[in-house]
Amino acid sequence: MSDRERTSADGGMETSYGFRQVAEGEKQALVNDVFHKVAKRYDIMNDIMSAGLHRAWKDAMIAALNPRKEASYRTLDVAGGTGDIAFRIVEASDRLAHATVLDINGSMLAVGADRAAKKGIAANLDFVEANAEELPFENNSFDAYTIAFGIRNVPRIDVALSEAYRVLKRGGRLLVLEFSEVEVPLLDRVYDAWSFKAIPQFGKMVTGEAEPYQYLVESIRKFPNQADFAEMIRAAGFSRVSFTNYTGGIAALHSGWKL
Repeated sequence: MSDRERTSADGGMETSYGFRQVAEGEKQALVNDVFHKVAKRYDIMNDIMSAGLHRAWKDAMIAALNPRKEASYRTLDVAGGTGDIAFRIVEASDRLAHATVLDINGSMLAVGADRAAKKGIAANLDFVEANAEELPFENNSFDAYTIAFGIRNVPRIDVALSEAYRVLKRGGRLLVLEFSEVEVPLLDRVYDAWSFKAIPQFGKMVTGEAEPYQYLVESIRKFPNQADFAEMIRAAGFSRVSFTNYTGGIAALHSGWKL
């Protein structure tokens, strides 16, 4: 496999820092550094990387989840430090559901906690600093597990998916929103040009640094395609696994159930 080829369902992301190969165990610290650097401008970064479309994709993710309007409904949003998904879930439940936001990065969580207080929904939320590969929760704790644009930054994706399965209740649902493989002719070339030429430059203009954005666009290209990632979800034990492409496959929403 070349440095620019996608990894497969058999793995490879654990030693892939963008197009660079790193030693096992080295990736997490490098990724943490990226997100410390971009935490305060994370939403702007997502706007740049998706040309603003991430907002529509996230709304579609919440519509697919359709959270129950019950105080007993509990969700876990992983790698969701700034609260984007968790806030949407709480609002979609008429501010009845409880969402736990988990992130390995304290800088991101600080941004999310501040935003939750300003929105007046802090009582519906917990912010937990922990690793997706080692969730600090009991088995069968949550009705839903969501992760948006975060799974590709987890070194051992198979371990994270197994942990997702463990903490979900029977009948619980996994939803993963992630950049994926473009399946529309010509759009793939346009998106490649945008990703590798424009995004790092915009990132440098907005944050003063191009390197975090270079990693992020490279990590998108290394992530398994839709079919391979669906296979990884099945391997973790999930049933009724499916995916829906957004904007020609620039992003895809993956779904699985713990039955």
